[in-house]
Amino acid sequence: MKKFLLVPSILSADFANLGLEITRVLLAGYDLIHFDVMDNHYVPNLSMSPIILDSIIKYGIKPSYIDVHLMVNPAEKLIDIFAKKRVNCINFHPETTSNISKSLSLIKSYNCKAGLVINPNDSIDFLYNFINKLDVIVIMLVNPGFSNQKLIPNTIKKIIKIKKIIIESGCNVSIEVDGGITIDNINKIAKSGADIFVIGSTIFNSKNYLKTIKKIRNKLINI
Repeated sequence: MKKFLLVPSILSADFANLGLEITRVLLAGYDLIHFDVMDNHYVPNLSMSPIILDSIIKYGIKPSYIDVHLMVNPAEKLIDIFAKKRVNCINFHPETTSNISKSLSLIKSYNCKAGLVINPNDSIDFLYNFINKLDVIVIMLVNPGFSNQKLIPNTIKKIIKIKKIIIESGCNVSIEVDGGITIDNINKIAKSGADIFVIGSTIFNSKNYLKTIKKIRNKLINI
């Protein structure tokens, strides 16, 4: 069976008990933690800063479990800050940096995985220029900036097209999907070619994280 990664988005967690919440989902068997950084400029919302990441690390969460999504413009300074913390992966939007290749190389220089994020209305043609520099391509299934949104149906076609680009390139690049993922639609998304699933409210609104992951994993059997 193909290995899928399940990544809870802590934007949907209880921030009054954030360290405990992260510990609980990791102990339940989830693979990484998704850390959304928003600047109220590139997207109309404001969220987690490096200070919060420092607090999480101090609590005992290893940086290698953190998948960072930068929704900020410009992104260069924060790319540098998060890369130095040696998180698992840093994903950024291509239009938020003056030099995509340089930013990807900076991330990789700290042994972090590097990814580009594609919004629902973005063209994907530019990926041909960077596919050999990427570890991850993140496909937004909703417009970035807020949690609890419903999946935009046309984004499924984008997963299929990007999977084809990856196969044709011969590169080892994972497809991460973010937004609107539920127990009911995750099977269809996985069959389209996704490998990594960022899931927020479906996990953190559940009463039992272990039972929820079992339900999700059951939907991914035999894909």
